[in-house]
Amino acid sequence: MAVQKSRKTPSRRGMRRSHDSLSAAVLSEEHATGEIHRRHHVSAEGFYRGRQVIEVAEEIDPEQDQE
Repeated sequence: MAVQKSRKTPSRRGMRRSHDSLSAAVLSEEHATGEIHRRHHVSAEGFYRGRQVIEVAEEIDPEQDQE
C-alpha cells in the first residue's frame, strides 16, 4: 500500500478543500409561464426558452385510481 512520505500541512489541506464548496443552483424565469426553473432545464410545465417542448401528462390521484 502507498504511504505518504510526510504529513500534509494545514495550508495544503485547505488548498485541496477550496474546490469542495457547494454553490446555489442558478435559477431562471420561464418567459412563457413565469415559472422558476433551473438554467438549461425544461420547466415543470414542459417549456424551454419560451416554447413547449414536451407534453406534460396530468397527475393521477391514487385515491381515484383504486375505485
